[in-house]
Parts: sequence; C-alpha cells; structure tokens
Amino acid sequence: MPDEDQITITAQSRGAAGPDRRPRQAVHLANAIVTVVFAGYFAVQLFSAAKSGAKGSTLIALAVVTGTLVAIQLFYFGRPTTQLRSSLSRGVLVLQALLGYLPILLFGGDLDDMPSFLAGSVLLVLRPLPGWITFSAIVLSMIPIEISLETGTLDRLYDVLVVLVTGLYVYLLTQLSRLVTGLNDARAELAEGAVAEERLRFASDLHDLLGMGLSAIALKGELTHRLLRRAPERARAVLSDMTDIARRTLSDVRSVASGYRELSLEGEARIAKSLLAASDVEAELDLDQSDLPVQFRTVLTTVLREGVTNVLRYSEVSTCRITVRQTDEMVSLDITSDGDAPAESDDDWIPKLTERVEALGGTVTVDQRADGTRLHTRLPLPDEHGASGRQGRSGLSAQDPDSHPGTRQTRTAVAIVFSGMCVAALVHLLYLTSSPWQIALTAGYLAALLVLQLSFFTRPTARLQSRQGYGLLFVQACLIFLPLIQLKANWVSLPGWLAGTALLVLRPVAGWTVFAAVVAGVVWVRGGFAADPQGIVFNAVATVNTGLIVFALSWMTRLAAELAATRRRLAEVAVAEERLRFARDLHDLLGLSLSAIALKTELTDRMLPVDPGRATVELEDVLNLSREALADVRSVATGYRDLSLDQESRSAQAVLAAAEVEVKMDLQLGELPKPVTTVLAVVLREGVTNVLRHSKVEQCDIAVRQLGDEVRLDIVNDGVGQAAPQPGTEVSGNGIRNLSDRVSALGGELTAAVAEDGRFRLRAVVPV
Repeated sequence: MPDEDQITITAQSRGAAGPDRRPRQAVHLANAIVTVVFAGYFAVQLFSAAKSGAKGSTLIALAVVTGTLVAIQLFYFGRPTTQLRSSLSRGVLVLQALLGYLPILLFGGDLDDMPSFLAGSVLLVLRPLPGWITFSAIVLSMIPIEISLETGTLDRLYDVLVVLVTGLYVYLLTQLSRLVTGLNDARAELAEGAVAEERLRFASDLHDLLGMGLSAIALKGELTHRLLRRAPERARAVLSDMTDIARRTLSDVRSVASGYRELSLEGEARIAKSLLAASDVEAELDLDQSDLPVQFRTVLTTVLREGVTNVLRYSEVSTCRITVRQTDEMVSLDITSDGDAPAESDDDWIPKLTERVEALGGTVTVDQRADGTRLHTRLPLPDEHGASGRQGRSGLSAQDPDSHPGTRQTRTAVAIVFSGMCVAALVHLLYLTSSPWQIALTAGYLAALLVLQLSFFTRPTARLQSRQGYGLLFVQACLIFLPLIQLKANWVSLPGWLAGTALLVLRPVAGWTVFAAVVAGVVWVRGGFAADPQGIVFNAVATVNTGLIVFALSWMTRLAAELAATRRRLAEVAVAEERLRFARDLHDLLGLSLSAIALKTELTDRMLPVDPGRATVELEDVLNLSREALADVRSVATGYRDLSLDQESRSAQAVLAAAEVEVKMDLQLGELPKPVTTVLAVVLREGVTNVLRHSKVEQCDIAVRQLGDEVRLDIVNDGVGQAAPQPGTEVSGNGIRNLSDRVSALGGELTAAVAEDGRFRLRAVVPV
C-alpha cells in the first residue's frame, strides 16, 4: 500500500478533460463506498445491540460512540489533505482510544468491538513497523477484555476476529479514498521525470549529430578563407568537403526532427508506395488497422520508413508487399520483398529499430525466405488501462503486483480480511449447529470461495470482463447458494461476496442489478426461515456492507496497477509533447541556417574560379552562419537541462571581458526555483551571445533583481549602431521569439527594444 508520502503529491494534471474525468468519478465512488460502509457499520452495531436486548441507555451510548468514531474516520482521517503523521493525528488517536475502551468499562460487552477504529487508524498514523505492532496489540487486547466480561469461547473468538477484520478494512477503506484522490496528483511527478530523461537524450542526440558537423564546417570555412589566395585548388578541395558536411548535417537535422514528431502510418505507407513505384518496384498495400496510440503509430511508421528505405537501398527487388494486421491485443507490420536480406555490415539500422520497438514490448525480426526477405514487427497493444496486451487489464505484468512492497502489503491485508470473514462465518455456524458434516461442508465451500476470490477476483492482472470472469462469477454464485439446499436454516455463507464481485465483473447497470438481486435474495431466504424483522434488516444491511467492502478492497488491489499504467501513459504523453517542441525548436533554429550554409558553400565553389572577391564574401557569410548555427545547437542542447544563473553570469562576464567589453554586473536575488534560474540563464546566455554576434559594443550592463514576487533580468548595451530602430521600437527575431516562448511558459514576459538613451535593452521578467 503506498504510504501517505507517495500519494499526497500536489501537482497539476497535464491531461485534457477526457483523461481527468474518470479519476474524478473514481474519487466520488470511493468516497461514497466508504461513507455507506461506515454508515452500514453504524447500523449493524445498533441492530446487533437491539437484537441482543440492550437497554435504552446502552443503545444511546453505542450510537454516540459509534457515530463519533465514524465521523472521525470519515471527516478527519478520510480527508486527503489530512497530515496523517502529525501531532494532531496522534492526538486524535488518543481520542479514539478513549472512545474505544472506556465504553467497554461503562457498558460492558455490547460495545466490545469499538477498538476496531483505533486499530485501523494506527496503521494510518504510525510508521509501518510500530503501526503493525500496535495493531496486533489492540487485537490481542480483546482477549483479556473478553475474559473479564466472562464471555464464552466462541464469543471471544468472534469478537477478536471482528476487531481484526474491521480494523483492517477501516485502514484499507480510508487509504482507498486517499489513494484514488492521489491518483491524479501523482501523475505529473513521473511524467516530469520521464521528460527530464528525454531532455537529456535530446541533448545527447543533438550534440552528437550536429555539434561535430557544425564545428567541422566552421573550421573548414576558416581554412578555406586562408587558402583562397595562396592555394586556390586546395581551397576548392576543402570547400568541397565543407559542402558535403553541410549536406550531411542538414540531413541529420531532418532525421532527428522527423524522429521526434508524431508520424502517420497510412500517410507514410502511401509515400512508401510512391517511392517504390518510382523505382520500378511493384508495391502492394494491405492495411487492416484502426486508431492506434500515438507512440505505437509513430514507432510502426518509423519501422515502415526504414524498412522501405532498406529495400530500395540494398536489395534488387521487383515486388514489395506492406501488410498491417491488428487484433484486440496485437498489431503487426510485415514488409516482404523478393530481394536479398542486407549484409551484416549494412544492417546497423536494425538494432536502432529493435530498441524502439522493444521499448513498447514488441519484437523485430528479419527473415530470409525462399521467396525473398521479410521484415516482421509485432507490438502488443495497450488495453483500456494503458498496459500492453500481454499484460492484465490492470496495467501490470504478472510479476509486477508483488514486486512493490506497498502492493504486497495491500494484498496481504486484503487476504487477511477475506480470510477473517470466512473464519467469522464458520464461527457463526457453530452458534447454530454442532453437526460435523454441516461444519465440514460449510468449511469446504468457504475455503473454495476464499481461493477463488484471492486467486482471480482480487488479482490485479486478471481480465475480469471476459468469458473466464463471467464463468467464475457463476461458479462463485454456486459456491454461495448451493449449500442452502442442504443446510436450510443453518445456511451460513458470504452472499455479499457475490454482490461485490458482480460490481467488478459486470457492466455498471448489470452489476448493480445483480447486487440488488443478491440483497433481495438474502432477505427472501432469511424471511422464509424466521419472521424476525430485526434479523432480516440486519442480514440485508450486513450483505450490503460486505458487498461494498469486497468490491472496494478488490478494486483497491487493482488501483496500484491502474496508477502505474496511468503514470506511464501520461508520462508518454508528456514525452510526446516534449518531442514535438524539440522538433519545432530544432527545425526553426537550425533548418534555415544549414540550408543557407549548404547553398552558400555551393555558390562559393562556383564563384571561386571566376570571382574570388565574391567567393570571399560568400565564404565569410558561411563562416558567420556556421558560428551562429553552432551557437544555436548549444543553445537548444543546454536549454534541455537545468542551468545555473550564477555560473552563467560569471561565464558571461569572462566572455565579454575577453572581447574588451566593459561589464557591469549587478545580481541581487535570493533562492529561486530551478525552472526560473534555468530560463534566466538561457536568456542571459543568448543575450550576451547576441551582443557579441550582432553589435559593436564597448559597454554592457547586466542586472538581475528580485522585486517582491518577480525577478527581472536586464541586459543593456551601447552597440546598437547607426541602423538602429527608433527608441521604443521593439525588436523581434527567431532567437527573441524562442526566448519569449520560454519566458512566457513560466508566466513571464520578455521584451527587446531600444531604450530612450539609445541603448539596446533585453529584459525578462519572471514571477517566482
């Protein structure tokens, strides 16, 4: 069971209205179940006391004590914002102890199970080890209490079981409400962690693919510039290499950008067919697929693109067939051609595809067959909870539910509750009969019910809404009601289990119909054996309570799986959004520059023999573009990790001083959130880079001041130049727009304009 620190996280959900609606409904359902169960407990206590002949004063005391305990559990411990491990919560425990034990001294055995709420609450408030020790002590304390009350052996056993079972389900149900409420809050945490990892990978891909290429372009450009006059032929050779590097780097930009955006499987298939037809390859498409999740569709499209590229690049083919097949649990993509498989030295693309496919639980194989080569890809589809098809409906693999300590604790507690219910039912039978065969028969049925409940209905990976689920629900009904034929008035079973399990297995309308039918059936059966109105009402309320408890606790074992699946699903959504933003930044910042570099290097190569002067000018432009593009690479890469404002300010001061720029640095700020310092550091870096790149400056003033609930960064320089805009005119450009987007994402504002004194000012204001 996740403890409080894990499930009470304050975060804003990233999902749209659709994904958020179901958790909100789950919160309302959980709260309603807890309220009804605790109210049912209150009613059962009063009915039991009244049926046993308790006096009016005892009934009033019972109502007051039970009502107070229920109110404390619902409105204090059950409130998600309650700090469970606080001094106040420990004080409330003391109050529950007084309410649990003092009435026993005053009123005797009619209130002897009041410590149940205290037992459940200590598991909530105390750390696990002292909590379970205290819980055990409370349960065992019932033995001397029962002895002092001079109750019989069966009464003692029964009352100890009641405190044990009730204490556990009070703990679990209170945690149920908090766990469901925390479902939304926990999402953003994991999503942000996944995005952080993706950012690091983005930065690594960007730096590896583009940094070296751009650096090589800059170096070769400078070498060409020096060789133009004294070694023209060698300059042309270097320039030719430079042009090739520029083309490859531009291709890398497109490759990375396309790899980080959502792709269309059908659109890519049509493009693939056109490419194959243009290469005189007879192409056939057979696409049998419906809507796929974004990440699955993107991965399959990537496989399709690489597979077709491989067909065209490495194989002598005349026919190619592209087939997509989709079932409820699996989607497959086959690219079959009549060519040969690639040589081992040429198939380095396969591991890259395999890595992406295996990340979604799939497989990629390349088979050499008699009729050619087949690239076969299989992906398990996610189910309604976001888990792959080879997993259970809950979203965890068969090994996952027991791999987390909290999940193991939950399943253990639920197993104890259900086992305790079975033992309590058997003890109740001993009040009715001493017949060995009736006891043995009931014990066998109860054991079978317990095994069925724990092995299937409460197993998180079980596919409940399936033929197997419906069949086992019928088996459960038989195990509950068949003993009625033989035991008649001595029939003791757990019909509430059938009512609760029906809510799990069946659709809502059918589930609640069966639930009501089970309760009505219990009333009819009990009314046929005894015309005691109190007893009939007692059995009806107890069945409702038991049914809701079984449903809630079985649902609880699946909540951990649903939570894990939801986290993964929303993390993938967040990563997809980050991919799109990364692709846009990459394309906007580098695509145009690299295209211009490639064109200008080709122009320089053509102009060099006929107009060396013009070639020199073009080459200088290439050098400037390559330096700017390299700075953009560093900007985007470093923009995907946390930066230090202090470190960036020292670096800026050193760079400006090295460029013989007089620097005035004024930093007046306290501790800032990391996102704020990172954005301000990026603005500072880009502002200083802009000063050195575009301006002839002699003085630059940099000031960072924290004023109330906002922090302001100003970069002012005197290098506007004669062609500067009029004072007050705002300046815009790709760099300014990108910085403005980042500042705006934090609720801030970025302006770039010529001030009244004729100096250029870049200002970022960010709330803290």
